[in-house]
Amino acid sequence: MSPVMIDLLLNALGETLLMTLISGLFSLVTGLPLGLILVITSAGGIAEHRAINRVLGLVINGFRSLPFIILLVALIPFTRFLVGTSLGTWAAIVPLSITATPYFARVAEVSLRDVDRGLIDAVRAMGASKLRIVWDVLIPEALPGILSGFVVTLVALIGASAMAGAIGAGGLGDLAIRYGYQRFETSVMIAVIAVLIVLVCGIQWVGDRLVQYIDKRH
Repeated sequence: MSPVMIDLLLNALGETLLMTLISGLFSLVTGLPLGLILVITSAGGIAEHRAINRVLGLVINGFRSLPFIILLVALIPFTRFLVGTSLGTWAAIVPLSITATPYFARVAEVSLRDVDRGLIDAVRAMGASKLRIVWDVLIPEALPGILSGFVVTLVALIGASAMAGAIGAGGLGDLAIRYGYQRFETSVMIAVIAVLIVLVCGIQWVGDRLVQYIDKRH
């Protein structure tokens, strides 16, 4: 590969990392509370409220049922309203964040539901408030699973960000389409695939090490 293509590849890698990290953090900040609400408002939860649980579940399932490429196109007016354009890295962050949030919310919900019910009941019997149960029991006990699910979400976002390149979102996907596919530069396509594999494996490795560390401390 020429120095110019190497520069393009590094720039595309930076754009992919930016899209993945920002949308991933957004999904963590918004998805975890949604997962908590689903758990505590479910039947037998510490704040049981079936109406809220059902409505929230329907909304989350509705967004999860939409293929990302359809959501990407459907959100173009909203994306243009928020960031002033429907093209580029920052424009892609909007649909990426929206598609990752319900996904991570369900992942977090599964981890939170695995918390020992007996432990929760014991803390409740001691007079702990609902907020105290959430902060001192639910989240700490489910943290390894939540972190593992967040890593899976980041990996999924890398794939989605590559797909967003089909409509000019930038990043590795855009580079692969414009040069590897449209210009038949096989070396570019191979390089993009190699970088994506290394990126995914690296994120998964770091995530697994963090989960193991938390589990040992836990």
